[in-house]
Amino acid sequence: MPACDRCDRWFNSEHGLWLHERDSSRHNICYDCGLDFSTKLWLKEHLVQSPRHFYCQRCNNHYNDMDELEEHYEEYHYYCRICSKVFDFQVGLHEHNRQVHPYCISCKRVFQTRSNLDAHMRSSVHQGRTVPCPGCRGAFVSTAALILHCESGRCPSGVTRDMVNRVVAKIDRGNVITNPSRLIGYSPSSSSRTVMDIWATEDSWNGYAYECILCHKEFRSLGALNAHLKSPAHQDKMYKCPSAWNGCNAEFRTLSALFQHVESGSCGVKKFQRQLTDIVGSMTSGLRMLGM
Repeated sequence: MPACDRCDRWFNSEHGLWLHERDSSRHNICYDCGLDFSTKLWLKEHLVQSPRHFYCQRCNNHYNDMDELEEHYEEYHYYCRICSKVFDFQVGLHEHNRQVHPYCISCKRVFQTRSNLDAHMRSSVHQGRTVPCPGCRGAFVSTAALILHCESGRCPSGVTRDMVNRVVAKIDRGNVITNPSRLIGYSPSSSSRTVMDIWATEDSWNGYAYECILCHKEFRSLGALNAHLKSPAHQDKMYKCPSAWNGCNAEFRTLSALFQHVESGSCGVKKFQRQLTDIVGSMTSGLRMLGM
């Protein structure tokens, strides 16, 4: 006769034993795994911890896979996908994110890295556009953004990246941020410079794509290749971080890249912030004299 050892009972049939195990509080069965637990708590712990189950203990619901379970968590609960933790209240998730992750409290956004959060905090979302462009009506959230605007060639004043480089080379006589060995053609005593542009033609087609003769990078269109050649990709790194004394040997092809580095504060270079601001002030004055 079928017997239940846990309850010390005998049954007339297997069906009778099955009904007993199904209805008894002393039997809590996971039929998928063939395991019988003596309490509901142990069964629930098994369902939560076993990789075979996708189970929400708060709702007592089962799901087909982890994607479905996470969608349920995000829709009906307060869930940290990074840590796979579920919270009962929004304040619990908020406090968890604040203590554990790069987190913008006011926007309630989690970022992958601290540098991404810092960039977000310096963006127009949290910073006013207080840096005006001397050549147009535009205003920007940072000096780096203003310089990038000037270098891009999109300012109505007609300023270009080469003009920015030329003016800074004349201003930075002490080579605080410029590398004198890479200023060939940017003579501080000269007010003009011959600019040589490299343009690709249909001859750049290698049978599969348009290929850059300098770095052999391939592009789908001739326009994309020429945009690459017009970019600072092959320009000398004429700018340097002024905190070399602090072990930072960073070099940059553009002034905007240098200022992004400065504004990030990654190497303590903010000690030079005032000196760099003076250089930018002189730069904008110089660009005005050039017709900006």
